[in-house]
Amino acid sequence: MLNEFKTFIARGNVLDLAVGVIIGASFGAIVKSLVEDLIMPVVGAIIGNVDFSNYFIPLSSTVTATSLAAAREQGAVFAYGNFITILINFLIVAWIIFLLIKVVNRAMPKKEEPKPAGPPEDVVLLTEIRDLLKAK
Repeated sequence: MLNEFKTFIARGNVLDLAVGVIIGASFGAIVKSLVEDLIMPVVGAIIGNVDFSNYFIPLSSTVTATSLAAAREQGAVFAYGNFITILINFLIVAWIIFLLIKVVNRAMPKKEEPKPAGPPEDVVLLTEIRDLLKAK
């Protein structure tokens, strides 16, 4: 069983996946910082420092708090503002990744399209024979 495990781990695609996950997590942290520390403050300044994260609807009469964290401690809340904030963050992250992929695709050399292979020799020979027979 240990040999099977070694064979499994030594496969290239498993190692590639591990490297991809590690790099993806690091890249995710970079993009998260970009969104939270650089882009969202600018967006907030443009739309008037609106913070959606504290918008909620109390689902219980015991909830009297004005901040989401305090309201969650008091009872059930419908935190639609937090959802809006996360949705905006997702759209910004998706847009940034889209732009990065476009830049990388432009920078990468284009692969030459493989030329379509002609018909096999036996098909060419049979086609020639058919054409000769038609001509007679």
